[in-house]
Amino acid sequence: MEPEMGFYSGKKVLVTGHTGFKGSWLCRILVKAGAIVTGYSLNPPTEPNLFKLANLKEVMTSVIGDIRDLDHLLSVFTETQPEIVFHLAAQPLVRDSYADPRYTYETNVMGTVNLLECVRKTASVKSVLNITTDKVYHNNEWCWGYRENEPLDGYDPYSNSKSCSELVTHCYINSFFNSQDSPAVSTARAGNVIGGGDFANDRIIPDCVRAMKEGKIIGVRNPYSTRPYQHVLEPLSAYLLIAQKQWEDRRYSGFYNVGPDDCDCLTTGELVDLFCSCWQEDSKWENKAEHNAPHEANYLKLDCSKIKSVLGWSPRWHISECMEMVCRFSKILLESGDVSAEMDREIELFWSRDTGRKSDEKLAK
Repeated sequence: MEPEMGFYSGKKVLVTGHTGFKGSWLCRILVKAGAIVTGYSLNPPTEPNLFKLANLKEVMTSVIGDIRDLDHLLSVFTETQPEIVFHLAAQPLVRDSYADPRYTYETNVMGTVNLLECVRKTASVKSVLNITTDKVYHNNEWCWGYRENEPLDGYDPYSNSKSCSELVTHCYINSFFNSQDSPAVSTARAGNVIGGGDFANDRIIPDCVRAMKEGKIIGVRNPYSTRPYQHVLEPLSAYLLIAQKQWEDRRYSGFYNVGPDDCDCLTTGELVDLFCSCWQEDSKWENKAEHNAPHEANYLKLDCSKIKSVLGWSPRWHISECMEMVCRFSKILLESGDVSAEMDREIELFWSRDTGRKSDEKLAK
């Protein structure tokens, strides 16, 4: 099962965090689907940034605001009367959370409270999805994936604040959104995403592309850490499906893991090997492990049985196919090519009826 793009045509959709990497991709999909899209976010977090490169400001309503500002956020809800809400606004980086834990908690916890308060006061809202992270779980360094009923207790300030965001959402569901007339509310816990147009610091693919641009060897801080890497369109398709299905039947609301199949869970070193193989041009990497580095999990996987069985969702691209997309997109970026056209090409390919575990030969066309 996949989201029906026609469902979103004409729907009023509010996306928080729309100027970020995932938010920009999500808005591009929604605009193509014919949704009436409003975004609420801080200014883009990097320069350059995908939101600007994709000219998204020209095709949607973009409101610059802080998720911590309840009054401003509520005024946007009141003015736009959204029917569907995707909550992506966050401080999303583990290392930044060590540098400024207070801001991280204010944004990720009280930002969620503010978002749900606005939902509670806006009768037009029918479907809400809070996007958190795979790092919300108490990490036991297990070699198997965590399920949605595992204890929530992220280690670092970022992960822990996202665990708190989950608990806030659970509370609001139980306290305020528990009747048939209430909006349907879910959370989605996605694994690490890769894709074209990510410029964030301390993320492996942006680090790889920056090294290629500068003619340097790629430095890898945690080459032996295992992560559930997936193309950005994979979780976005799941988010769109969850929001649609719970709109149609609130019994589909709940808490969902979204990640790749076990065969596509790699160490960071293996991922960079794959990048170098796709990129060519004498690309290579070296181990830059740091002594006394801030704690990050070594082994992290998700069990996605629930979303597969309940909603029929499953990943569409193997990690090798994802990397082909990343390298193609990144080379277009470095050559100042048409980013919007490449985003549309990937979106159309992802949702094409014959898509699903495509060969590298097809992807390269």
